[in-house]
Amino acid sequence: MNKSAFLFILSFFFLSFQAMSSSASSQESINWVTIEEAERLVKENPKKIFVDVYTDWCGWCKRMEANTFSHPDIISYINENFYAVKLNAEMEEPITFRGQKYINENPGQRRSSHNFARALLQGRMSYPSVAFFDEELNLITALPGYREPSQFEPILVFFSDDHFLTQPNLDEFISSFQGTID
Repeated sequence: MNKSAFLFILSFFFLSFQAMSSSASSQESINWVTIEEAERLVKENPKKIFVDVYTDWCGWCKRMEANTFSHPDIISYINENFYAVKLNAEMEEPITFRGQKYINENPGQRRSSHNFARALLQGRMSYPSVAFFDEELNLITALPGYREPSQFEPILVFFSDDHFLTQPNLDEFISSFQGTID
């Protein structure tokens, strides 16, 4: 085989591998958007909103990111059923949601929480927490605490499939849930 044919074949395989890698990587992470982007997207194509409320210093938040939000089934489910928002509860930038402006009243100060995070968590500042909004941008609820993928799956289903409307007890739903994640 001559040198130019070998280089052509090698280039073909390299480019094919890159194309496969980039298409696979599109589902390797959650499609995070800002809350403002989620609000706009809901108006274009109604879907519930899922919000991960975290802080940079929170060890359990980092563990949830590494274990739960990196699980392929969780990634796929969230991307398919929700607009996902990652919200740093101590961010300094203002947020405008549903026409109301939220700020961090003490930016730069240690553990100064953002008013939007306070509103979502109803003043119970526990990290990590997750919050769910319906398609009308109404807050359904916020739940504190770290959860493994198998513990998080029924929570996602409970809210995405509107079980919360007919079965208000999340714990009962979880106890009878038959999930796909071990």
